[in-house]
Amino acid sequence: MTLTDITALFAAMLVLAAVPSISVLAVTARAVTGGFSHAAATTAGIVAGDLVFILLSLFGLAVLFEILDEQFYLIKYLGSAYLIWLGIILWRGNNRMASREPAGNGSLLSSFLAGLLITLGDHKAILFYLGFLPAFVDLGSVTSVEVFQIITITIVAVGGVKLTYAWVAIRAGSLLGASAASVMNRLAAGLLIAIGLFLLVTA
Repeated sequence: MTLTDITALFAAMLVLAAVPSISVLAVTARAVTGGFSHAAATTAGIVAGDLVFILLSLFGLAVLFEILDEQFYLIKYLGSAYLIWLGIILWRGNNRMASREPAGNGSLLSSFLAGLLITLGDHKAILFYLGFLPAFVDLGSVTSVEVFQIITITIVAVGGVKLTYAWVAIRAGSLLGASAASVMNRLAAGLLIAIGLFLLVTA
């Protein structure tokens, strides 16, 4: 990959990551309900899912993925149920906040899994990468250096954009004050439930 290829791939990944999507909604929801650490964990899960698809594309394992297609639908069902459950937990936690009882926002692992399952649930993403990556690298003769470059670009571009969304969401919540933050928590919890239901309906 030339410097031009690397720059173009980074710019393309940056733009694609910035487009409003389910993953963006999930990150902002976790930012509002759990803070930046939970948003970062969700982002890490999303990036990990993207890297799985990218590596499958780079190493020609798309055929294997298609063979396992039905099993990957199970991941989508699991991800849907998990997001709905997480939304319900956060909604109930918001009620405890209103009554001045401690509210749990789940573990960082739960946030990571939410991001990972959202990404893996979109099993058609591997077809996107199969059509997208050849514009920047020859999939038939990809080198270990190029794989490292693509992984680094994905982490920085996708992760950077999602974390920016998280920071903006948290900043907006702090400017609005405690009462508005409680409303935002409930909206974010409802958003996670809505995302789960959407994934379930489209599974």
